[in-house]
Amino acid sequence: MKNFTLLILITLNVFSSYSQQSKLNAGAKKYDTYAYIDVIKTYERVAAKGYKSEDLFRKLGDSYYFNSNFEGAAKWYDELFGMNTSPEAEYYYRYAQSLKATGQTAKANRILEEFNIKFKNDSRAKLYRENVNYLDKIKANSGRYKIENAGINSKYSDYGSFVYNNKIYFASARDTGNFSQRKHKWTGEYFTNIYDADIDTKSDSASKVNKIRSTVNTRFHESSLVFTKDGNTVYFTRNNFVDGKKGKDANKVTLLKIYKASLENGKWTNVTALPFTSDNYCTAHPALSPDEKTLYFASDMPGTMGQSDIFKVNINASGGFSSPENLGKGINTEGKETFPYVPNENEIYFASDGHPGLGGLDVFVGQIETDGSIDDIQNLGADINSPKDDFAYIIDPVSRRGYFSSNKDGGLGSDDIYKFLETKRLKCVQELSGVITDAATGIILPGTKVTLYDGMQRIKNSTVADASGLYSFGVECGKTYYVRAEKPEYATKEVSITIPKESGKTDLPIALEKSVCKVVVGDDLGKCFGIKRIYFDLDKSNIRTEAALDLEKILDVLKQNPTMKLDIRSHTDSRASHQYNEALSNRRAKSTIEWLINNGVPTNRLTGRGYGETQLVNLCSDGVQCTEEEHQMNRRSEFIITGL
Repeated sequence: MKNFTLLILITLNVFSSYSQQSKLNAGAKKYDTYAYIDVIKTYERVAAKGYKSEDLFRKLGDSYYFNSNFEGAAKWYDELFGMNTSPEAEYYYRYAQSLKATGQTAKANRILEEFNIKFKNDSRAKLYRENVNYLDKIKANSGRYKIENAGINSKYSDYGSFVYNNKIYFASARDTGNFSQRKHKWTGEYFTNIYDADIDTKSDSASKVNKIRSTVNTRFHESSLVFTKDGNTVYFTRNNFVDGKKGKDANKVTLLKIYKASLENGKWTNVTALPFTSDNYCTAHPALSPDEKTLYFASDMPGTMGQSDIFKVNINASGGFSSPENLGKGINTEGKETFPYVPNENEIYFASDGHPGLGGLDVFVGQIETDGSIDDIQNLGADINSPKDDFAYIIDPVSRRGYFSSNKDGGLGSDDIYKFLETKRLKCVQELSGVITDAATGIILPGTKVTLYDGMQRIKNSTVADASGLYSFGVECGKTYYVRAEKPEYATKEVSITIPKESGKTDLPIALEKSVCKVVVGDDLGKCFGIKRIYFDLDKSNIRTEAALDLEKILDVLKQNPTMKLDIRSHTDSRASHQYNEALSNRRAKSTIEWLINNGVPTNRLTGRGYGETQLVNLCSDGVQCTEEEHQMNRRSEFIITGL
């Protein structure tokens, strides 16, 4: 890109419990009465009695954390860490976040320091980025394009393309007029106007070039045109000139402005400068977001960090514009950032001489985060970029075909337009998807809210599971994400996953558990709390500490539901004599009943006995070889509801 172009055109909730709803047993359920068990409140009442367990405190902490009650979360996470255990990395982070939210900054920092020491590989624990040789990165990003001359170039400057309705529009310094040819004093080239050419969709070649006959073109510079999808509005760059009048800054220089025109009766009318432009600074190279609610552009307006920065404005429903917003340090440098382009993949392409490149302007791509910041900026590689100026990159996100401009060696004129096919994506692209189901029944749960977080717990995206219970997100390879699923009457669940480093699809089904346990006569109350067995010492029937914690949950439900009656059933596996197993299980059932009676449950509400090995749930009877896991299924405790 020659000096005149540089100066004129660029100097411009709940918690994850183990409760589940029992499968219906039609023969045992004789009544229509239901009881709703609030599992969280039961845990709190149990904890208030002095019972301690990591599982109990994790679940209570999560129940408040997911509902943004950080004071409550800090309380229970404090209990968790007070047990001198080693929780997972997630709990260090949640604890620190909760402490910060409640003003306990010093304590939060101590937890984060411990977090950073124990989990060095966690993305949130990295306080600095690794320094990578940028030339190696550019080399790694190269070899991904097939590039050709676009077939529309002249011996003059041609640049800044835009494709609409199978036509390519671009700026050119050629002058096809018969008279009134005006040349720029600095270069001897003609002032740039907007030209177009038809594109053959089969061969991807352009036909004869035409200078558009419109009020868009004047005797001064025009460039960087962009249409709205309906074709009724065009934004473009022009020297400060409208209605035959030139505007000048304090130094008598005519700068650049972004203009807007409307299509009426087949003609472009109402050419006006956008309200945020000025005689005293440049605005140029407009680019619309896919939803056409945001206009990106380059400018050296007040607030610019370098020679020119990329800004954006919001376009409201009435067609008005917000105040310009600088895109910030993530993208802008002390150098020049210009020629933005935003396809529909939350990416922004731009040219810069401030980011590490091969020389002059290079083309880069950055990720647009949900908060509007720009992250993960990468050089497109040595196919597109050169030691000269490379800029004005556009790409169709479906076909991966596009155009860019450059004054690299081997061209026809001072700037030329090149067409390309991207044969390999710069970023490894993955689709993360899964089906949301009920953990107990396996039924799908459409309407579940699913939120995607990055490794720093920043929201990346959010969706609602469709009629098939399916959710889907576009994610980046090699990164760790957190997927949170929320649905009324279910415990919020958050799952972490690290995406493979090759393009493809990753399946992450999520099974949600009921937070409110609905029971009827014949149900096993223990399943509300994930109680599979009451633990006793080997060959003994005295209540252990772990057993007392689970029995406290049963006790709390009985107190909250004074008419509920239970039948306590104890079972063993088959690996002792039938007589021994029956006697042992009977003693254990009686010990369980005695504990509940001693803690205030009337005798007439409880029955029970031991069944030994008489009600095996699988084929692991005497003489059958089974695994330990299979035998474990038969060693179980049941709390069958016999009355409500």
